[in-house]
Amino acid sequence: MIQAMSDSKHESPDSNQDDPADSLTDQSFDGIQQYDHPLPVWWIWLFVAVLLFAPPYVWYYHNGTQGRSLADHHEQELAEVLKLQFSQMGEVTADRETLVRFLYEDSWLRVGRSVFKSNCVACHGREGVGKVGPNLQDDHYKNIGDIADILRVLQQGANAGAMPAWKSKLSTNEIVLVSAYVASLRGSGDGSGKPAEGRVIAPWPQAPPPETDVTDQQKSPE
Repeated sequence: MIQAMSDSKHESPDSNQDDPADSLTDQSFDGIQQYDHPLPVWWIWLFVAVLLFAPPYVWYYHNGTQGRSLADHHEQELAEVLKLQFSQMGEVTADRETLVRFLYEDSWLRVGRSVFKSNCVACHGREGVGKVGPNLQDDHYKNIGDIADILRVLQQGANAGAMPAWKSKLSTNEIVLVSAYVASLRGSGDGSGKPAEGRVIAPWPQAPPPETDVTDQQKSPE
């Protein structure tokens, strides 16, 4: 019985036995010779698929076409999310006073920036440096004499339709906020944008004083 168990143990496969599919390499370390274990076939084909997929992916999403990059998709989705915030501000009035107020509110300028990125980059560039349309980063303006004219140009258009009217495409809130963002671009250029067009106009108005709730608590003299 002991002999039978010994024979059975001797005949059982050893986990350290050589795999017929493996072959010894010419490399050794400290006298230990290495086996050549080939990569799995599925891994090789996965690697080939990645190599084939990468060139068209890079060409499509990173060739400079507006609206295709991940950053552009992020801006578009952000604009949709930020539109939900309009309920916080209600329906604003598209006038000079309102525009000046939003010009100095950074949180709402970010909303205006998203509207700009979604609708205006084709003509004015991603940062307003000018392409088909004029450079918005300098102090020269063709159709603007006062900050309120930005609202008018956006709503009604200019240059015989070269600048389209956005009144029917954007809400009043969007027009006010994107106008504030456009105004905020003034003076931000480094000279690398489109050459200046038009004339230099007066600076924008200063920030209005913060709105405070003042309650008259004066007491009558005793």
